[in-house]
Amino acid sequence: MDRIQATVSWQEGMAFKGQTESGHSVQMDAAPEVGGANRGARPMELLLTALGGCTGMDVISILRKMRQQITSYEVRVAGSRAGDHPRVFQEITVEHVVRGRDLAEDMVARAVKLSETRYCPISAMLGKSVRLVHTYRIEET
Repeated sequence: MDRIQATVSWQEGMAFKGQTESGHSVQMDAAPEVGGANRGARPMELLLTALGGCTGMDVISILRKMRQQITSYEVRVAGSRAGDHPRVFQEITVEHVVRGRDLAEDMVARAVKLSETRYCPISAMLGKSVRLVHTYRIEET
């Protein structure tokens, strides 16, 4: 079994610093209305960011292998949360915005689907408890 580790250390107030085993750090904090100082990302925002990065790396890698001429690419991720605690995500939408020259729609659709159903472990994990909706949009440049 592959094991990944991270350490999260309290800084002060509601601020925490996450340190990954690959040597990167991320600052987290809460909003002022709940005791934070707004000096870092919220953990739930980071979850959405992680999903976007995971699926984005898959899709860009697949499209490159398909020899698609991509000029820019964004993954826009939005989550709807429950009103009551623990305020989990109930639905997450992932929009892939792919820009390039002569992009083949079937290839973009396939890359997004492969990431969603086969390659992105974050998508696979979240999909067991959250409704995930992946869409894509192609813009010619």
